[in-house]
Amino acid sequence: MSAVKTSYRMDEPAEDTRLDRGALSVLGKPVDRYEGQLKVSGQAPYAYEQMKERSSDFAYGFLVLSTRGAGNIVHVHVDAAKAAPGVLHIVTDPRGVRAAADPSDKKPALIGGKVAYYGQPICLVVAESFEAARDAAKTVRVDYEPTPGHYDLMADLSEAYDPGDGVMPSTVEKGSFDAAFAQAEVTLDETYTTPAQSHAAMEPHAAIAEWDGDSLTIHGCYQLVSTNVGQLAAALGIGKDKVRLIAPYIGGGFGGKLGIGPEAVFAALAAKEVGRPVKVALTRQQVFQTTSRRTDTVQRMRIGATRDGRITAIGHDTVSGNTAEDSFFEPAGISTVFLYSGENRRITHRKVDVNILLASSMRAPGEAVGMLALENAMDEMAEKLGLDPIDFRKRNEPEIDPQDGLPFSSRRLVDCMDEGARLFGWDARPKTPGSRREGDWLVGMGMAAASRKNLLMPASVRLTLSTDGKARIETDMTDIGTGTYTILSQIAADMLGVDLKDVTVVLGDSSLPQGPGSGGSWGASSSGSAVYTACEAVIAALAERMGVAPGDITLADGTAIAANKQVKLSALVGLDDLVVEATFKPGKAYKSTHQASYGAHFCEVAVNAITGETRIRRLLTVGAAGRILNEKTARSQCFGGQIFGIGTALTEELVIDPRSGLMVNHDLAEYHVPVNADVPQLEVVLLPELDRYASPLASKGIGELAISGVGAAVTNAIYNACGVRVRDYPMTLDKVMKGLPALAS
Repeated sequence: MSAVKTSYRMDEPAEDTRLDRGALSVLGKPVDRYEGQLKVSGQAPYAYEQMKERSSDFAYGFLVLSTRGAGNIVHVHVDAAKAAPGVLHIVTDPRGVRAAADPSDKKPALIGGKVAYYGQPICLVVAESFEAARDAAKTVRVDYEPTPGHYDLMADLSEAYDPGDGVMPSTVEKGSFDAAFAQAEVTLDETYTTPAQSHAAMEPHAAIAEWDGDSLTIHGCYQLVSTNVGQLAAALGIGKDKVRLIAPYIGGGFGGKLGIGPEAVFAALAAKEVGRPVKVALTRQQVFQTTSRRTDTVQRMRIGATRDGRITAIGHDTVSGNTAEDSFFEPAGISTVFLYSGENRRITHRKVDVNILLASSMRAPGEAVGMLALENAMDEMAEKLGLDPIDFRKRNEPEIDPQDGLPFSSRRLVDCMDEGARLFGWDARPKTPGSRREGDWLVGMGMAAASRKNLLMPASVRLTLSTDGKARIETDMTDIGTGTYTILSQIAADMLGVDLKDVTVVLGDSSLPQGPGSGGSWGASSSGSAVYTACEAVIAALAERMGVAPGDITLADGTAIAANKQVKLSALVGLDDLVVEATFKPGKAYKSTHQASYGAHFCEVAVNAITGETRIRRLLTVGAAGRILNEKTARSQCFGGQIFGIGTALTEELVIDPRSGLMVNHDLAEYHVPVNADVPQLEVVLLPELDRYASPLASKGIGELAISGVGAAVTNAIYNACGVRVRDYPMTLDKVMKGLPALAS
């Protein structure tokens, strides 16, 4: 049966929907992951594990990387590698050298024989086995012509320039900031620095490429399937219709897999040359050196206020580094634009060209490091004013978006702070830093606000209600461990009144209807809204077959009930499957309001008065993100965000050799992500909320809300515990120790 096509543009708030009227037997509930058993049993095939039945056909590729941070490639010596046992081919095609790290990059930057950063791919050795390719790669020698390199953002701050608008405008202004700041009764002017960080996803980047004539199939681990198809096609100089990308399971991304990696382009080039499927997997060290990173930042925060704590001027100036060929900048001021009131404001972003691994979006790009500066500055300003940090924030709660004047679609920030304070016992916070001591440990509390701008994207799905009354959802949307499979099945199950086990979800194949991909916390609401749209069309078709209006039909337990009749769905469907292809698009409702998720983080730490060691004792996040679609996966996302925030505050830092651009700590042994010993019992509370402007589901993104501000809650707690304020992060014990001797006595 041909598919019925339908579309829905959200121009009005979604009031009184079927989800509001229904029983919601599974939506919102803590349903176990749809694919959880497959993952924990090792049966869910990730990129490198695809096509197992073809394992004897594979050739294997291993990347050779630059050992210089800047220069020109004079000659690549490959004769020894070609003669090595098992070697089939060596790909030196420049199209494979640089891949698009960010979705804004439409194609790789082709830089010919120029080296832009240490670890840049040079060529790919292809052999009969991974081991043979790896061993042969060690024999490749490269002659370089040295050129000056720039490996230190701080050393080149004077070279900062306006990169133009990116994911947000590079400059946002209102009023007269300079005049208002100069006239303010109380001012703060401090600079905060954050280091480069690695996405450090559990699954390393990998791809399998195979050609059938002039058509390419890639099995990969990329977050934005349709965008990535375009990037691959552009890199290879072929039509998008000649590329199929399959990515059903992705072992974490955090933004590091938003764009295609060099492994995909090189695998495609190699497969064309050797006439067989080629597998390329990056080692952990190569992932660190050759994919992408969060950039380091220098952030100047200026706040001017009246003596009673009303902000009159707020400024947030950020400088970040990236390669000359890439325009991406860290949008650190993205929350400063709207989080607090203040008639006079200026938020700027500037870029410095550096010869360091290209920078891209990393979980909560902007907020994760920007709110570390903003929320520490808010605490510092509260102290200058003699105000409780929560009280100061509440005094500057805006009624409308302070920048553009739009109404907030919903905003429960104050509720989150109040509920968090109550649950955490904020009243017991030491009023004087360093005043609470338990033996050698100094104990304190800190908090920070959380915000993450809500994003909504166009999305399409195919929904099939089969003759046996079961449902099938198909879209190229991906699941990077966030629960997409589960959430889409829950929406369909409740809308169609079928058992959850009778819903099948198929994801991550570019041959399917185009979804929004996973990123920016837009996935669940966007693809879920497409499923909602498809279900409404199916319900309308069923109602027509029963001779009733769609609003008069009730679906439950695999049956349709209307007009005193109860009919099995299988009977209504008849002899041919009922197929709907639905497209959802944001509309006027999205543009007419300012939309964001909000929250508050509370942290208790103990700081050793002798060693400077910090131990987190408690961490609470209270959030409001519209309708929660799955309580278990939402909480899980928040736990992950909290741990990310701990790393931002205390442990995570890419160390770059300023002489060469070498990433010194390029593995998980020396790049310190938080481990179990660093993480306390985490607590997450999600306040009930329905945001009617955000989506037909009344839901908003939550995955990045939970990292935004966590780092500041930790560092503010450290200050309250021991009186040491560090503005150069992470706040490692050596930095804390410098301020401790007087306290230790």
